[in-house]
Amino acid sequence: MSTTQVSEAVDSGESGAGKSSGAAILRRVLVRNRGPLAIGTVLVCLHQLAETAVPISIGVIIDRAIETSDTTTLVVSICALGALFLVLTAAWRFGARFIVTAMQQEAHRLRLEVAHRVLDPRGVHTNLRSGELLTVSTSDAEQASWIADIVPRAAAALTAAVASAVALLWIDVTLGLAVLIGTPVILGLLQLSAPLITSRATGKQASIARASAMATDLVSGLRPLRGIGAEKSASDRYRGASREALASAVHTAKATAVYTGVSATVSALLAVGIAGCAGYFALQGRISVGELITVVGLAQFFLEPLGLLASLPGYFAVARASSDRLALVLDADPILTPGSVTETPGYDLTLEGLQFRSLGGVDLHCDAGELLGVVAYQPQDAEALATVLSGQPGAHEYRGSVRIGGISLQDMDLALARRTVLVEPHLTDLFGGSLGSNLAAGAGDAQSSDLGEVLAASAAADVVDSHPHGLDLEVTDRGASLSGGQRQRVALARALLTKAPVLVLHDPTTAVDAVTEASIAAGIAELRHSGTALHTTILITSSPALLAATDRVVVLDGGVVVAQGTHAELAHHDTDYRGAVLR
Repeated sequence: MSTTQVSEAVDSGESGAGKSSGAAILRRVLVRNRGPLAIGTVLVCLHQLAETAVPISIGVIIDRAIETSDTTTLVVSICALGALFLVLTAAWRFGARFIVTAMQQEAHRLRLEVAHRVLDPRGVHTNLRSGELLTVSTSDAEQASWIADIVPRAAAALTAAVASAVALLWIDVTLGLAVLIGTPVILGLLQLSAPLITSRATGKQASIARASAMATDLVSGLRPLRGIGAEKSASDRYRGASREALASAVHTAKATAVYTGVSATVSALLAVGIAGCAGYFALQGRISVGELITVVGLAQFFLEPLGLLASLPGYFAVARASSDRLALVLDADPILTPGSVTETPGYDLTLEGLQFRSLGGVDLHCDAGELLGVVAYQPQDAEALATVLSGQPGAHEYRGSVRIGGISLQDMDLALARRTVLVEPHLTDLFGGSLGSNLAAGAGDAQSSDLGEVLAASAAADVVDSHPHGLDLEVTDRGASLSGGQRQRVALARALLTKAPVLVLHDPTTAVDAVTEASIAAGIAELRHSGTALHTTILITSSPALLAATDRVVVLDGGVVVAQGTHAELAHHDTDYRGAVLR
């Protein structure tokens, strides 16, 4: 299955829409791979039947050819034995190919399902951090796909056990009963420890995921950590998390090792007991020499499927633990419930009684085409306002209303909401790739003239011109290869290039110098508020250069609007405003 086919299956819900537990995910893996797994299972079972037939054939050859000195029978029997080896080899090769292919494709599907769920425009309710999500989408997806290998192996091992028991029953009822009774008793006793292994495997995966999340946070925040000299403190925290993950992994490995050792020992004792009884029966004349060799061969061969049956619960426990963690993401409820409105008559913005985090009831109106400045004396108010305008919080997370063109943001279709309002947060990320691909990430159909305009307006043209490769300059993950000011300007250019009808910029120039900041303020005003376009722009900032370019400024203090007017009026008459902005 190609990536496109898998993506289409995920989008259409074929990959399992709705609620499901870890067990349901494992069942779904088996159901959607039933074709290849059925073929693979039949072939590996045939392989085990052929393996079981080998010691039986050798015993028959000894009784019917060697003891009777029948050369013709010996030659025919050896040829038949060679054909048997050919069958078992081919059955294993092609059976394993079907099973491994299904397992790898399933791991790929599960990774895509997790990515699709995480990237769902409606958001996802989960307490997992980005590093934990990375672990779920990689190692947990891989380990959950093991069920596609566990079931065929279990079927093949059971086939070998039943075939060996039938052969031993044919030779001697006592030997056959020993296998038929001893095998389920051993497996039943060993199965009692499966919940413990599952619990420890789940704990191990969780601790590893926490360590991965912390490592992701440290790597992304390495530069600020160095700036404040907190490398040692961060290193100590990660060392603690890593040690916890190591202890959990060792704890799980010990339990698994004890389980494996006990299962191997008990299986070996059963096989030795069968071989010993067969030797005693041969001395009594109850079985022939060929039958004795068959029993000894079967007892030795029987160790492998019995050991496999004994170890499979441990592997199943790991697969189940990983599937449970997958369910945390795949079953998570969406944050947003999209509305049905697909068009808005205008782009004026109205907030009424908005209560969210530190906001205590904000009433605010921004006309279509207005360049509005918002000054928040408390940084948490600015962050809360930007977050709620981004449309990320669900309807149950805030009170009041947010309307665009008179249409509530909650009533809008997600596609309409996303193309109407764009919020560029204060802390932005760039992607690994070229500078040009980062700029065009949200506006793939932008013209070259548009690109030139936004580069000039955001002062990002200097970033492009300062490198020989220009727009082909390679940008590392999160834009770490650029300075803070360069990242801000590129991110601003990317936002401007989308031509969003309502654009919210939160502190877009904190890392640039005053001259560049003044140039950017003029550029934003010229690009979005000259001519006939009714673009609405909200600048959440305390920069006097940006505020001077606005049509009006609204001041937030204590989570409510306390003042509004032009920047010049507020700076002249409002002492608090002057102290916060003109410092």
